[in-house]
Amino acid sequence: MGIKRIGVLTSGGDAPGMNAAVRAVLRTALYHGIECYGILRGYNGLINADVIRLDEKRVSHIINRGGTVLYTARSKEFMTEEGQKKAASTCKFLGLDGIVAIGGDGTFRGAQALSKCGVNVVCIPATIDNDICCTNYSIGFDTAANTAIDCIDKLRDTMQSHERCSVVEVMGRNAGYLAMYVGLAVGATAVLVPESPIDLQKDVVEKIRQARLNGFTHYMIVVAEGAGSASDIANQIHDALDLDPRVTVLGHIQRGGTPTARDRVNATKMGYLAVELLRAGKTNRVICTDQGGFVDIDISEGLSRQKLPLQLEADVLAAMTGI
Repeated sequence: MGIKRIGVLTSGGDAPGMNAAVRAVLRTALYHGIECYGILRGYNGLINADVIRLDEKRVSHIINRGGTVLYTARSKEFMTEEGQKKAASTCKFLGLDGIVAIGGDGTFRGAQALSKCGVNVVCIPATIDNDICCTNYSIGFDTAANTAIDCIDKLRDTMQSHERCSVVEVMGRNAGYLAMYVGLAVGATAVLVPESPIDLQKDVVEKIRQARLNGFTHYMIVVAEGAGSASDIANQIHDALDLDPRVTVLGHIQRGGTPTARDRVNATKMGYLAVELLRAGKTNRVICTDQGGFVDIDISEGLSRQKLPLQLEADVLAAMTGI
């Protein structure tokens, strides 16, 4: 029996490009004569049958919008076996033949639980942290990086004018991919990430000192939130060098904003592929980027993988910083 009706939801932290993915899911479904329903507020909405029917008008002009028009929420109830069974029951009651779940690894675990309850699911990776182990790239990362870069470029202007040290904290949860990428792009004096043990004297103090000996009078330190508090790092710099660093925590501004072309296009391709996978009878799958293309793998395999270390980025950073 073919797919007649599907649902799409966004879960976990929002990421620019989620709307583009929702749009692609709907338009691909309509192209094949499939009804598509938006599930509001993630798995919490699925438990409570909080759905809306999607059509061309509802997704018109959302490809350029940040956030998610379907909203997102975390559901403690869905973390329980009872909640998962209730969500699966809702799928059966509404006649949903499949679910496209857009989000991070927590979203994937939720989809995996639904799959065990007999629901056909396909996941699309979307998180600004880019910390999903099974894919090289996740929707939202490029936009978040460009937002952070733009903010730091502006910040550098005033830091240079006043000859100051700036410590900027970027998001990334427990991963340093965003911080490392941004640090390389802005030419930071030093970048601190949770993947590497921090030796403040070697990784920060000596690089600032060397930069000053080379004639520089302003310094940019980028800190991943998982590597520690920017305020604590600034205090340590003050104690070591008698500098008075200025602290900037970019925070949730990195999650917002108009998605970049890269995020829009990747989201659109992934949304299309998600529907095609459901039409092909595949379930418990996650769409991943691999060597410039797209592949789909079992969610269990995806969750079991480990992210490759940031060795190349670290090597490049060592050559580029503190000079």
